[in-house]
Amino acid sequence: MMKKKHREQEEREEKTANKPTENKEFSRGSENSDGNANEYSFSDGSTVNASGETGEGDFSADKIVSDLKSAEEKLAEMQDKYMRLSAEFDNYRKRTLREKMDLSKYAAEDLFRKIIPFMDDFDRAVAHMDTTADSTAIKDGIDLIYNKFSDFLKQNGVKEIESMNLGFNVDLHEAIAKVPVQEDDKRGKVVDVVQKGYYLQDKVLRHSKVVVGE
Repeated sequence: MMKKKHREQEEREEKTANKPTENKEFSRGSENSDGNANEYSFSDGSTVNASGETGEGDFSADKIVSDLKSAEEKLAEMQDKYMRLSAEFDNYRKRTLREKMDLSKYAAEDLFRKIIPFMDDFDRAVAHMDTTADSTAIKDGIDLIYNKFSDFLKQNGVKEIESMNLGFNVDLHEAIAKVPVQEDDKRGKVVDVVQKGYYLQDKVLRHSKVVVGE
């Protein structure tokens, strides 16, 4: 019985001795002044110091500070560019708004500058009417101003809408009355123009006010 127990104990000890260890092998590194190790090196190449910090990767505090400073400088530069761009856009917006207001306010300036000479002609005609009894001369003066003003309108793309004796067209004419007519060919056509209409280039500037035969 004693031999059997002794043999079983020997077998357990043998198994324990042959069991592979799972721990890392390490060697003691440098020692401090007290004789204690400052760093331990393991078989896998990693290290650990006395405070428990690992040394698997090298890093520099100076490099981190340098990178942080560089990032701050770039951020400051971008902020400066943004502020400049924002100020330039605000100035551009104010300038264009002011130009639009001026354009709307003085858009007809050139047109009125060209019309003013006709007022000078009318002033001279009215003054001449008070000092002369020659109606023919007055009529000739008014005809001259009329023709001059008609040419001015044509030069600026304004022309009369032809309406008399033409078929009524809702796109060009505004019928203010209808009158019975004897001739069949005048029915549905313009028999009188009360107020002339005009084009501006190809656009109707004002419709003609007409009387239509029926």
